[in-house]
Parts: sequence; structure tokens; C-alpha cells
Amino acid sequence: MRKRPILRNGLTWALLCALSLSHCLLPAQGMTWGEFTLKDEKELGEKFNVLVRSRMPLVEDSEIKDYVTDIVNRMARNMPPQPFPFTVSVVQDNAVNAFACPGGYIFVYTGLLLAMRKESEVAGVIAHEMGHVTQRHIARRIENSQLVGILSVLGALAGAFLGGQGGPAAITGALAAGQAAMLGYSRADERESDQVGMSYLTRAGYSPQGMVGAFEILSRKQWLTGREIPSYLSTHPGLTERVQDMKARISLMTAGQQNRQEDNARFLRVQTLVRARYGDPQPAEIFFADRLQGPNRCMALMGRGILASRQNRVNDASSAFAEALACAPDEELIIREAGRFHYTKGDRNKGAALLQRAVSINKNDIFALFYHARSLADSNKNNEAVEYMKDVLRKVPEDSEVHDAMAHIYGKSGRMFLANLHMAYSALYANRENRIKQFMDKAGALAKTPEEKNALARFEKRYNDRKQFWK
Repeated sequence: MRKRPILRNGLTWALLCALSLSHCLLPAQGMTWGEFTLKDEKELGEKFNVLVRSRMPLVEDSEIKDYVTDIVNRMARNMPPQPFPFTVSVVQDNAVNAFACPGGYIFVYTGLLLAMRKESEVAGVIAHEMGHVTQRHIARRIENSQLVGILSVLGALAGAFLGGQGGPAAITGALAAGQAAMLGYSRADERESDQVGMSYLTRAGYSPQGMVGAFEILSRKQWLTGREIPSYLSTHPGLTERVQDMKARISLMTAGQQNRQEDNARFLRVQTLVRARYGDPQPAEIFFADRLQGPNRCMALMGRGILASRQNRVNDASSAFAEALACAPDEELIIREAGRFHYTKGDRNKGAALLQRAVSINKNDIFALFYHARSLADSNKNNEAVEYMKDVLRKVPEDSEVHDAMAHIYGKSGRMFLANLHMAYSALYANRENRIKQFMDKAGALAKTPEEKNALARFEKRYNDRKQFWK
């Protein structure tokens, strides 16, 4: 059996797949790979996913992540069978960006959710990225590539990923430096992804205008400055032409397809949450103030409350949440956010009551379950708290804060092996390398049963998979 080069140096190959709006880096001159199998593609995707999760902040709030996942699943149900399931992550970064890599991994930035005006536009960008995955563009280019000058770009990418100075935005800048030499290799792929993605979009029942609207937003000058979007798109010679091609294709569709009605209620709800929690504070404040007199007043009040809480303006936040609850007393998201605010800012009894109510309305809200479990532990209902926290971890197994809370609950119950194991997981997923061994050694000394030793072995495997990207 031949050796698979992608496994010799996980970091280099993961970096080869660092995408920015679908452009993928390929092997350096003199490196040829021959057949790039589905198994190779799966392994590459898994390594790249670990790399991203070890270097970028991800959003685990189920209200946001489940929304993006549902968009992907809606389109996946209407496409031919695929060799990989699609796996979605939301990156906390204000860049207007999304990318996909082999193995079906899709990453959507919070900045993209904020920049779009409707759900079909978000879906349009994602559909384009799914087109790159299903058409195996990256795999084919790896098999056939002989590029010049890529090593310098890889060096810039390595610095961006591992240096911690620029974060995701620095990746786009590094890519821009080498993009001119790569455009000739990507234009056909981009056009095919436009066409295939448009098909996925319309089959899923979305308006085809969504893809056009998304690309028009991406091409406007205000989005082509600073760190908002990769700068090479501002001079991409095919972007305007591609938009015209999309419009021509839409003109051939039926009137029913062209004029589909859109329901953006969930999109606006999620966008409010993203804007309040992760957006730039000053424009977010102006945005919510402008909507206090409109039909989205209740959500705007919630947004103001989240934003004020984020800035530690406790009185302003308390007033905003009180108004939001009066405006929409049965809205679970508002109840959840008000409960979280009161729980974290001092009035834990009021917060616990609101969180319990939120959970009773929506048992699938992982965020509400997490804070509800913490409130139960505060009342020494540790066994009940542990069961809720297990439900949370099944949904977000790599959330550092959840593992930390679980460790404290186990510690209060005297279950010290599990307390130290979850502290080790918390350090691992927070990328605090200096603390991992401390808790891993403590857990190792306490591991007595076969079950405990197996649990420790599973942790050590995850640690070894991730630590290669910290060097």
C-alpha cells in the first residue's frame, strides 16, 4: 500500500487547504501526488478541521450554529448522495468570509452573517462553497498541480495561523500576496461552483437571487477595505462577469423560481444575536437604536441588552432586558438572554428562574441548558446538574467553558478523577498547553478502573492530535 504524503506533515498539508472564499493552496513546485483518493481527502479534511479548531475562536451557541447547519442540511438533502457528511463550524471573526475544505468541512464567519441582508444570500455563499466540495476541485488540483512560488505563501500562512498576531484576517492578507499567480488555476473552478451552487440553492427552495445578492455585496467597495473581505476580490477580473452570468441564468428560470417568497424571521433573529454578542459595539448600538420603533423592536431591545451587558453597563442592560421581556414575554431567546444576564451579573435567583423557563420552552437550546445546569449546581443539585451538562457536552464536546463547569460540579461531588479530566479537556480546547499536563497527570494518578483508564487514553489521543499544531 502506498504511503499518503498528506499524513507525513499534518501542519503543512492542513495549511495547503487554508481557504479564503474558496481559493486553496497547492503543493510547491516539484511535488506531485498522483491519485488523491476519497480516503486521502477525508484524512486531509480531518487534519485541517483540527488545525482550525486549535487556532480560531468558534461559536458554539446552538441558536447560531444550528441555524447555519440547518441551511447546509437543507441544501444537502436536495443534492446527489455525497461520500462525506457536511460538518459546519461558525468562526467568530468579523471578516466577510466562508470557506470549505476536503471531507465536507464548512466554515462560516460571523462577519458573513452580519454582512448579508437575507437568508438566501447566506445560503448562496454556502452553496458556492458546497459546490467546491462536491466537485472535488481541491482533490483534482492536488493531483495535477505544479505551482511556482507557493512556499512563500505557505510561510506567510504558517505565521498567520501559528503566530497569533493577525488571526484569521491575516490569512486573507497572506493569500492576497500570492493570489495573482493562482488566478489562472481557479477561475474554471469558481464558475463551476457558481453553477453547481445555484442548482443546490434553487433545489432547496431558496430564491436564486440570493447568490446574486451575496456576490454583489461582496463586490461593493465598502466591503473591500481593511479586514472585512480578502482584498484580491476587489480586482478579481471575473467577479462582475460571474454575477452577470448568474443573472442570465436566472432569467431562464420559471417565474415561480425567480419570485420565490422569503421568510427571514430566523435569519434576523440570529443576526441580532451575532451583532450584539460579536459585532463592533458602536455600529451595533446605532443599528439597534434605529430599529426600536419598527416591527423588530423586541429583538432590538434584546440586542441592546446583550450589548450593554457585554460592555458591563449593568443598569442599561437590566432596563433593556426588562423592556424586551415586556415586549415579547413568551420569546424563548429573549428569556434565555435575560436569564443569562441576571445569572452572570449578580441576581442568580432571578437568572435561574428565567433559565429554567427557557429550558421548559426549548429543551434543545444548549446555551440555556448550560446555564440552567450551572444554576442547579449552585443549589447543590449536583447529580441533576451533571445530567444536563452531559446533554450539553454531547452537542458541544469541544467547548472549554462547558468542560470547566463540569469539572467544578464533579469536584463539588468529590469525583476527582472526572474533575481533573474535564479540567484537562478545558485547557485543551482553550489551547492552554501549559496547563494540560498538570491536570492530565493528576487524572492519571487517580485513574483506577478500566473505564477511567480508557477515558484518559481517549483524552491523550485528542491531545496528541491537536498539539502538533501548537509547535
